[in-house]
Amino acid sequence: MFIKILTKEYRGEKYYYASLVENKRIDCKVVQTVKANLGAVTEEQIPYLKAAYAKKKPRLVYDED
Repeated sequence: MFIKILTKEYRGEKYYYASLVENKRIDCKVVQTVKANLGAVTEEQIPYLKAAYAKKKPRLVYDED
């Protein structure tokens, strides 16, 4: 499963919507099925959502030295 971000542009502004998507192989074709619509997100939230469902968890917060 992974997070898929859809970008819509309306009156010159960009809006982002997130969905939880799973890939399945059906009759030798890969089909994406939406498991959950997460709704509208801001551009700053996108890396955190993707990191939450990533196989290798990246480090998003760094300690100050």
